Amino acid sequence: SQKEVLKMMTTKTVYKQQLVIKQINLKKKDLYKKAKQLGYTHALVVASSQELDALLNHYQGIFPYDEVG
Repeated sequence: SQKEVLKMMTTKTVYKQQLVIKQINLKKKDLYKKAKQLGYTHALVVASSQELDALLNHYQGIFPYDEVG
């Protein structure tokens, strides 16, 4: 039924959202650790920051601001 399909899509969307949030949080921890050890301008820190930016952009693309709780 249409109701079951909608419920399944919602469950899938919530799972996807949680997965992306987990990836973002792990990348943030990694970034803070690298920045503390190497300094904010080190190439590895900059690269990690760019990876975090990409994850955040991905999240915003999937869940635009007006749709997020």
